[in-house]
Formats: sequence, structure tokens, C-alpha cells
Amino acid sequence: MTSIDIAVLNQTIHGMSTEAYRDVLAERLPSQTVELVASPSEYDEVLPEARIITGFEIDAATVERATNLELFACTFAGTDHLPLDAFAENDVKVTNASGVHGPNASEQVLAYVLSFARGLDRGWKQSQAGTWSHYHTDELYDSTVTVVGMGAIGGAILDRLAPFGVDTIGVRNSPSKGGNADEVVGIEAVPEILPRTDYLILACPLTEETEGLVDETALSRMPPDSVLVNIARGEVVDTDALLTALRTNELRGAALDVTDPEPLPEGHPLWSHDNCLITPHNAGYTPRYWDRMADIIADNIDRLDTDEQLRNLAN
Repeated sequence: MTSIDIAVLNQTIHGMSTEAYRDVLAERLPSQTVELVASPSEYDEVLPEARIITGFEIDAATVERATNLELFACTFAGTDHLPLDAFAENDVKVTNASGVHGPNASEQVLAYVLSFARGLDRGWKQSQAGTWSHYHTDELYDSTVTVVGMGAIGGAILDRLAPFGVDTIGVRNSPSKGGNADEVVGIEAVPEILPRTDYLILACPLTEETEGLVDETALSRMPPDSVLVNIARGEVVDTDALLTALRTNELRGAALDVTDPEPLPEGHPLWSHDNCLITPHNAGYTPRYWDRMADIIADNIDRLDTDEQLRNLAN
């Protein structure tokens, strides 16, 4: 059997074709043998031969059988769901997709924020109804925007906010590292900064510290004309507390690309709030997703043969 350099697992993400991913990699890396792996028999035949496997999940037993495997290139930004112990035991490197989502996710956040600032939701409804009626709006300028999470996505959000003349607060686990916000604080300082936050943007991983971070107490500390934006994970926000805040006008509105539960079931109370914009975990989608993943893998192929650290190394 011909050796396989890169095996692409048939694991669809954001509704994008894995065949297209294979084709992008094959075109970008013509010297490499790239094969799409879909069926159980192909898993048994192909994966033990592959030097690189790319996809978003794999089990420990498969890692054990993949005796030529040097790198698992995860197509997710997070890797906590992977069998990291099995990778370590078999001397397999793991990379993530950090940075792939930065431009598209940050653009979606900016669209949320500007929509609330300029009342575009009301304008859209009036346009659909054929109604010409003036209404008052706000300005994003001179607002305070807090971004929780200063990784690739949070950093891209802060970059795009800079030209709008806002004051930015960045929240990260190690504030001493600084960053591209006007003010950088630790996650323990979130309660202190909420009263001066006009837009609270969640772009953090789900951890023990961030689970339930935006709860009843946190929401009560936010100004009543503030807006919550969540592109992190649904569990970072207490859904019941958010419902109460929206229902009692303790919060101007929310934009949620992620929810708890997810997918949000039909008939859930969140659907009934006009001041809550819900999108189906779509901020991560970009037509350039596979191109950016190919960039990461292409950068790392030569590095596998040297002592240079891999790009996006996760373990």
C-alpha cells in the first residue's frame, strides 16, 4: 500500500465539505499524499500509515494503532476533548486551529455590537414592513467594551474595535502578559469592571473559572442599557439568569452565537425576546477555513523534521 502523508478524517465542521479540505491540502502540498478517510475499513487501513491526521476528534485506541503518526492537526481551536494522554504516550504532537476563526468571528461580533448601537434590528423590521418612521439610536463611540478572553479571537475583536474610539478592557488569566486592550485585568476582576461595561463580549474557553461566569450576580452589576455578546460557549452564561434580565429590562439586549442548551430547542423562552439575537453557532464559519488550516499544516511539515516548535502547538 502507498504510504499516506496526510489523512483527512471525514468530520464535517460548519457544514463544509471535507472533500474540499482534502483538495485544498493536496493542491497546497503537491509533494504529499493526501487521502480522505471515511469508512471504518479505511480507518483500519489508512490511519496506521499516516504521518499526519487532521480532523476534530479521534479516540485513544485509534491513536495507539496509528504507529506512523507524528502529528494530529485538530480542526477545532480547543483540544481538551482529545485523548491528550494517548498522544503524549505515543509521542504524537497536537496542533489546534487557533487563528483560523479570528477574522470571521471578530467581524460577526462587530456586526452584533453595531446593530445594537445603531438600532439596525428595528430598521430591518421597519423596512420589511414598509414603514418610514424615525427612531432614536446610540453611538458605539466613547463606549466601554469588555472582551473576556484575549486569545486569537479576542485579540482580533480588540483590533477591530480600535478605530471606533472606544475604551477597551481585556480579561485574561495572566494579565501581566498585557495585550491590545486599553486595560488588561484578570478574570477575578470581572465583578469590578462590569458596572462600567457597555458591551460585554465573551470570547473565552469554557473552563472551571468561566463556567457560569455571567450569572445573576454578574448581570445585576451590568448597567441596564448594556449588551451581552457570547461567542464563547453557552455554559459561560447562566441561561435562566439571562432570561430574567431580558424579561425585566435589566439588560438592553443580548447576541448569542452559542446557547445552553445547544442547539436551542424550538419553543425555548429565549426565542421569544425581541432584544435577543440568536445565531446558530455560526461565528466560526468562513469560506477560508480550509485554506487557513492548510496554512498551519504546511508550516508544520518542515518543522516536523527540525527542532523548531510547531505552529499552534497544543501539547
